[in-house]
Amino acid sequence: MNILLDRFLRYVKIETTADERSTTYPSTATQLELSKLLRDELQAIGAADVHMSEFGIVTATIPATVKGGAGGQGEPPTIALFAHVDTSPEFTAKNVNPQVIRNYDGRDIVLPNFKERVIRTAESPGLAELKGKTLITTDGTTLLGADDKSGVAVIMTAADELLKNPSIPHGRIRICFTCDEEVGHGVDHVDLKQLGAQVGYTLDGEAQGIIDAETFSADLAVVTVTGINTHPSEGKGRMVNAIRILAEFISRLPWQGMSPETTDGRDGFMHPYKIEGGVPEASARILLRDFVTANLRKEEAILEGIAAALRAEHPRAKIEVKVTEQYRNMADGLKKEPRAIAKAVEAFRALGIEPKLNIVRGGTDGSRLTEKGLPTPNLSTGMHNFHSPLEYACLEEMETAVKMLIELAKAWGK
Repeated sequence: MNILLDRFLRYVKIETTADERSTTYPSTATQLELSKLLRDELQAIGAADVHMSEFGIVTATIPATVKGGAGGQGEPPTIALFAHVDTSPEFTAKNVNPQVIRNYDGRDIVLPNFKERVIRTAESPGLAELKGKTLITTDGTTLLGADDKSGVAVIMTAADELLKNPSIPHGRIRICFTCDEEVGHGVDHVDLKQLGAQVGYTLDGEAQGIIDAETFSADLAVVTVTGINTHPSEGKGRMVNAIRILAEFISRLPWQGMSPETTDGRDGFMHPYKIEGGVPEASARILLRDFVTANLRKEEAILEGIAAALRAEHPRAKIEVKVTEQYRNMADGLKKEPRAIAKAVEAFRALGIEPKLNIVRGGTDGSRLTEKGLPTPNLSTGMHNFHSPLEYACLEEMETAVKMLIELAKAWGK
């Protein structure tokens, strides 16, 4: 666990915030710093085929210890393990100062450098159950970055163990660290043919013993209102205020039963999360989410209906709704390779853990990888409260994830 903790602490101190407005890949140059470190560490532990692409994507191979028959017949399938190096742009991750709490006492955790921020047991499901464990938190001023540096540390530690112990029977394993997952571009430049795997697993999940087998389908809507600006003293009959019209648009969105604040379980939602602009032009970004992909068209139709009504009321304004696809529910693709889930269940049970099959009110790189043809469920890594300064990780849960990956390798090696 000390090696795992050391890796994790080193990784979170490297600032890797993604930028959704960037036109480069990766979206921020700081992500390359961690990618280079991972490349060098993979080489140091003896991984094969270590490569970092021009896009900062790091790949490597753990060679098989189980061989097939003559002509390669009967060789185990190649599996791929994925994690992303970037952190969410929703809160700063610059100058992360992690706090290690050993033998956690089960009480609320006051974050030392921002004491108004408290990780409360009443607001953090499962926190009190980690009494006696080792937790890593922020100091209250930044993200921790466990999403997804816990996954990175887990994969690196499992790879190290497998390479040190060639007696463990397993097939060929490919490792892939991606960039820009948090802004929807994690697998834009992943070459599945070059990767050469039959099934994949993202290490980008919560808590312990969880297999994410279904995600939202997701689109992004950008509503842009173009108005006419004049000096306010001469505004009568001339000015068309884009801010006011956009505010009307947002106010007409159905939120009772169609917003994150009023939905859970398998309910979809429409979530305006960013507004910017001025009198001449204003825009809003709206997340469209549903487990049934066809329902996204219904949400888009609602947006178009609001826009049409406002165009009639404000004929001199231009109102545009642009929808782009983000990712799709992984459940459909996973049906094509049922062993992807079955082997993960087998691996958890080998550790005496009965796993929970989970639906994710969000998405992972596995959503898009599955859509692209590589069945890729998501596995837990011991992260909690991610995208928040109240984020924390549990070292023992991360260690369980390492052991689970070793059992997963053995299960696929049979």
